[in-house]
Amino acid sequence: MKKAPIGVFDSGYGGLTVLKEIVKLMPEYDYLYLGDNARAPYGPRSFETVYQYTLEAVDWFFQQGCELVILACNTASAKALRNIQQKDLQKMGGHKRVLGVIRPSTEIIGNYTTSNAIGIFGTTGTVLSHSYPIEIHKFFPAIQVFQQDCPMWVPLIENGEFNSPGADYFVIKYIQALLTQSGKIDTILLACTHYPLLLDKIKQYLPAGITLVPQGEIVAKSLLQYLENHPDMAKSISKTGSLQFFTTDSTDDFDNHASLFYGKSVKSEHIFL
Repeated sequence: MKKAPIGVFDSGYGGLTVLKEIVKLMPEYDYLYLGDNARAPYGPRSFETVYQYTLEAVDWFFQQGCELVILACNTASAKALRNIQQKDLQKMGGHKRVLGVIRPSTEIIGNYTTSNAIGIFGTTGTVLSHSYPIEIHKFFPAIQVFQQDCPMWVPLIENGEFNSPGADYFVIKYIQALLTQSGKIDTILLACTHYPLLLDKIKQYLPAGITLVPQGEIVAKSLLQYLENHPDMAKSISKTGSLQFFTTDSTDDFDNHASLFYGKSVKSEHIFL
């Protein structure tokens, strides 16, 4: 059996926060990371556009030999994953799999709350898709879900302004907008893989007693469990501990920004989709 890496996809850099946690938990596997930076951000784009872009990326991973692709992007998971799983995978090879970040998060987020009120911070696209309320209610029907889109957070992060005083205004603004929806919220999920870079600043302005939950570790543990439950897939993945990074835009820009998200310097290659 020919072995190949796990593919990890994001519209830009945010998925690197997920990749970081996956590699930390499973360093023995090989990984390909692709950021579609030339067409980012995905958040404001239509469902049809995000689906088409994501499908092109998934097809590229399959062309590289990957059998398993992780959509480490909430917008792609919300707007494209279901269509790809239901419409395209059979045509692309029934043994191949594409997984997202929404299902792993919604399966366990209810375990964090005692008030049965959860807040979601996400991109406009993710919030408008209502993917999180729908999926959370499948696992935790009694929980109320309150959403707040944060359209300025990704631009602040990608422009390196997430630690600046100017970021405080938008952090406070979106926290207040979420918490005014309900005084019962005791748990907030960061439903965008960029947002961990704002973790400390968000915590600074959150009231005491509210738990803030990033996704990276959740997704990593879920992937480990998936591979344990699907040994044939696990056997198809190469294990030399290698990492390769690809971008659809400037490699210099990608490498400069990626280190903020991944925590280490990276060297990327350019591709066209």
